[in-house]
Amino acid sequence: MGGTQFNGLALVHELVRQGHDVTIVNRGQTDAPLPEGINRLYADRTDHDQVREVLGGSEFDVVFDVSAYHPDDVALMMDLFEGRTGQYVFASSTVVYAAADHLPITEDHPLERGATQIEYGSNKLLCEDALLAAHAERGFPATVVYFSMVYGPRNIMPDREQRMYARLEQGRPVLVPGDGTTLSQVGHVDDQARALEAVMHAPATVGRRYNLTGKGFQTDLGYVRTTAEHLGIEPDLRFIPFELMEALWTGRWKSPSTAGHRATSTSERARKHVRGSRRCATGSGSLR
Repeated sequence: MGGTQFNGLALVHELVRQGHDVTIVNRGQTDAPLPEGINRLYADRTDHDQVREVLGGSEFDVVFDVSAYHPDDVALMMDLFEGRTGQYVFASSTVVYAAADHLPITEDHPLERGATQIEYGSNKLLCEDALLAAHAERGFPATVVYFSMVYGPRNIMPDREQRMYARLEQGRPVLVPGDGTTLSQVGHVDDQARALEAVMHAPATVGRRYNLTGKGFQTDLGYVRTTAEHLGIEPDLRFIPFELMEALWTGRWKSPSTAGHRATSTSERARKHVRGSRRCATGSGSLR
């Protein structure tokens, strides 16, 4: 579900590279560099009748859903694919975790369901609750993966790494929250796609939750300095108090570090369960 933007597009390319027969379902409104040989279906997932018409009766070995944001989205998928898929992989987010003083965060860390949780995170939690309950009650083959901060080509979140790159290349100041010591993790979108492809080969992942992010972590300041070093640029750093950064924020996408969430998690459980099937990633690695 999805397949034409950032995470989904990288996954489609990886699945094709690995020799899988791939079908994508989306509205068909995004001009994307899709690989040859895929099967493309068109449906607006908010129109459930349309989705049923397009997917009703279909069977797939694995369903990857990177575009489900509301409980109704996954309820429809469960209705359509109950007994018709070997695995349903749902993309969630590490934003669901409660703030922590001890890092890294594992999959057993408490979830934030209170007033400080943003609407996006609350809906992801409701989706996850429905999927894992269906697995416990009747064996629906759901797997939940938590994306952290993903970077790479065609990132649809313009206030992520693109903004920092632009400021560095233009010689403009780079704004760093607080004193720059907040820890976070990033994972490359292509490494993430390889990790997702590996998940489908590991039956032990069904009915479980997994963090999916880079193996290492760094401070905000270290992230900026490392990027500047690769660009051959001396960064003009400006440290902005967290409270002021929060007050000035007007973008749609709120960074976990400024929303009261810790973004540092660990993918050790995922590495354990896919080990023995195939190596998940190379380079910086989402599950290396």
